[in-house]
Amino acid sequence: MNPLPVVIAGATASGKSDVAMALAELLGGEVISVDSMQVYRGLDIGTAKPTREMRGRIPHHLLDVVELTDGFDVAHFVRLAQQAVAEIQGRGRVPILCGGTGMYFNAWLNGLGTAPAPDPRLRIELEALPTAALLEELARKDWQTFDEIDVANRRRVVRAVEVIRLTGRPFSSQRALWPDRAPGLAGRSFGLERVREDLVFRIEHRVDRMFAEGLVGETQRLSGLGLSANRTALQAIGYRQVVEHLRGECGLRDTIEKVKAKTRQFAKRQGTWFRGQMDLEWIRMEAGETPLAVARKLIEGGLG
Repeated sequence: MNPLPVVIAGATASGKSDVAMALAELLGGEVISVDSMQVYRGLDIGTAKPTREMRGRIPHHLLDVVELTDGFDVAHFVRLAQQAVAEIQGRGRVPILCGGTGMYFNAWLNGLGTAPAPDPRLRIELEALPTAALLEELARKDWQTFDEIDVANRRRVVRAVEVIRLTGRPFSSQRALWPDRAPGLAGRSFGLERVREDLVFRIEHRVDRMFAEGLVGETQRLSGLGLSANRTALQAIGYRQVVEHLRGECGLRDTIEKVKAKTRQFAKRQGTWFRGQMDLEWIRMEAGETPLAVARKLIEGGLG
């Protein structure tokens, strides 16, 4: 019998990547990244992508899948994730899906849903509208999605309004039509959480480290390789703010503080989404608790 996959989800900076690594070493597993930005080659510092040393210790999948000039969507992720799971199981090892992109987790577990394909003509019409007009329409037609969506992520706002116009139904109601979780697809699914103060400390430390390691230089280099033209990749927190800094719109110190604030807000939305949309066993990580200790806790709880 093939080893069942393990899911480890959580907010940014919660420590899930290190726990997944420790768990993989204890169980004999391989990690599948569930991150909509780590699939892009070059987005390294700003996405906290696993280092070469980490990848040398444990095989990682779905990192550096496409160039910045390429498109990537949830359907592409599901296909590659299914392929990676099958290959890892074929080696008798445990697939460990780890990340913070809830939409990817949900699509892999529950299917892609019934949302229609993009309509080129309608998309052009919506792209021409100001964001304020799109948000007003979204609030009027689907208050639930309006309340949950990242209003600064114009691409997602456009897509939500597009689906509503094409189907005549709220986008939120169509997400609810996803089928029940496929039995046996995943063994155990965990959500890692920290007390707010600890998570905020870790977020601010991570952002400071990213800038110290060269996030500005990385963004400047990638801007000439397609970052500015890739609307999806440019939504990644950190890169978008640094691009504004490089344009002279914001000083470096204010840019760093803006990235910290955006990351804190994003982490809060992630926690809310995971609690509302996924059936997870929540594990509290204490400040100072090592990833190895948490991994052992999961195994002692019956995972092994």
